Amino acid sequence: MSGVVRVFVVSPDTHSERRLELHITVEQLKGKLELITGIPTANQAISLLESESDPRVIAQLSDDSKQLGFYALRDWQVLKVEDTNPSVSFTGQLTDVSQVDKFELTEEEYAQRQDTVLAYKQQHKVGRFAPKDEPAAPTPAPEVKIPVGARCEVESNEAELHKRGTVQYVGETKFGKGVWVGIKYDEPFGKNDGSVQGERYFECRPNYGVFVRPDRVKVGDYPVDELDLDEEM
Repeated sequence: MSGVVRVFVVSPDTHSERRLELHITVEQLKGKLELITGIPTANQAISLLESESDPRVIAQLSDDSKQLGFYALRDWQVLKVEDTNPSVSFTGQLTDVSQVDKFELTEEEYAQRQDTVLAYKQQHKVGRFAPKDEPAAPTPAPEVKIPVGARCEVESNEAELHKRGTVQYVGETKFGKGVWVGIKYDEPFGKNDGSVQGERYFECRPNYGVFVRPDRVKVGDYPVDELDLDEEM
């Protein structure tokens, strides 16, 4: 829909997809972002990134009077919200440890205590204290019954948003442990073109490819669903 874009909003404590109207000002945007991120409007520093897979900074939204359309926002770009003064915000109080008094022990004092993780590992022969002749057996990968070429729908945080596509890859990857499902979306909901960190797993257009865990994928007779952007944020 003209005048509306879908973007990712990320902050030190949040990550979400949002629908924004291009006619609102940066000042109005900050009011919305405070409810999402918990960062006060006066402390927000907003950067516009190209995409989640390409974190180049396109612009700094530093003029509160400008409308979002001035910055030429496009679908699936990223608004990165940073807290310039985390010590006064609620989220900052949870993550900013600069004001916390530290209790420190020397390595010798720590090793002598019996109520520590180190003592527990020593008593139960865990980790580096495990017997060398009894290596832990590798955990077998769970069986995934998702065929390549199947139509599917991916679980979304928004009930009325159908992320549908075609399964292109099922298996292990170099970027993460376990089994991943590579999907080519019908719409540009994705984060890549079928390659991650220089390794190609399948072919598709930029921002149409995505990798998700198998439990988020439903296989079935899903027709191509046109994206409806007529809703308000």
